[in-house]
Amino acid sequence: MDFKVFDDSEESGLEDTVASALRQIDEKNYDTQLLDRGIPEKNIKHYGFAFCGKKVLIGC
Repeated sequence: MDFKVFDDSEESGLEDTVASALRQIDEKNYDTQLLDRGIPEKNIKHYGFAFCGKKVLIGC
């Protein structure tokens, strides 16, 4: 999981913020410890949460 706050100087909407969160999960290999413990990749889910005030968008 990665949580990001929308930044209008870097992103055009919450969709871009979610995409950024999901990219960060992949780039920083957040699932490495789970894979090292033998958890199958198919059982690992990636979720990106984007916030702007009270608006929230969740992507996977």
